[in-house]
Amino acid sequence: MSWLSGEAFTLFGEHVKRADMAGNLLGLSALALGWRRSVWSWPVQLLSGVVLITAYLNGHAPGLIGKQLIVVVTAAWGWTQWRRGRRDDGRISVRFASWTERAALVAGTAVGTGALAWIFLSFPGLGSWSPWSDAYIFVGTLAAMVAQARGWVEFWFAWIAVDVVGVPLAFNSGYSFSGLTYSIYFVLVLLGLRSWWLSTREPRSKSATVLQGASA
Repeated sequence: MSWLSGEAFTLFGEHVKRADMAGNLLGLSALALGWRRSVWSWPVQLLSGVVLITAYLNGHAPGLIGKQLIVVVTAAWGWTQWRRGRRDDGRISVRFASWTERAALVAGTAVGTGALAWIFLSFPGLGSWSPWSDAYIFVGTLAAMVAQARGWVEFWFAWIAVDVVGVPLAFNSGYSFSGLTYSIYFVLVLLGLRSWWLSTREPRSKSATVLQGASA
């Protein structure tokens, strides 16, 4: 673990930690696997979250740490969902969320962000120097991963919304490799969005188990 906390190299004058680098490379791999609708996306995401928590422990960004805690917990749940919902070819059937599901996702994100920001503002000892950004990233990540676990195409839009705030926050917090990796995420997100969008037109396997919350 002490090796992970060491410095890997310097990028644009910023010291890049090995844990920051390793965790984000795993995160990129998990996103690519999600694009391919592979169940292996989840264990790789889980490992990425564990590694990144070690990178963020000495920083003052509880939102980034909270984001990875959400990744670990939700990845374990999503893994079980996708293992039960695989098609004959090993991939997951995906769909667009209904308007009711979209409204619930957006409303839950808004309420959760406001509540968590209030907690950060009320308790400065938590160490958040950007309470609203931290809260938004924390809750937005949960929303995105819930959408992924349910096989909703809106998962990709949720990640775009999180990265719009997460990229500048990572750079400002001194995690330049995280910021650079999040920028690369954007390209993978666009590719994944296109892939899942096209997948909604594929015929469903009759023997496939339906994901919780997904249409048959």
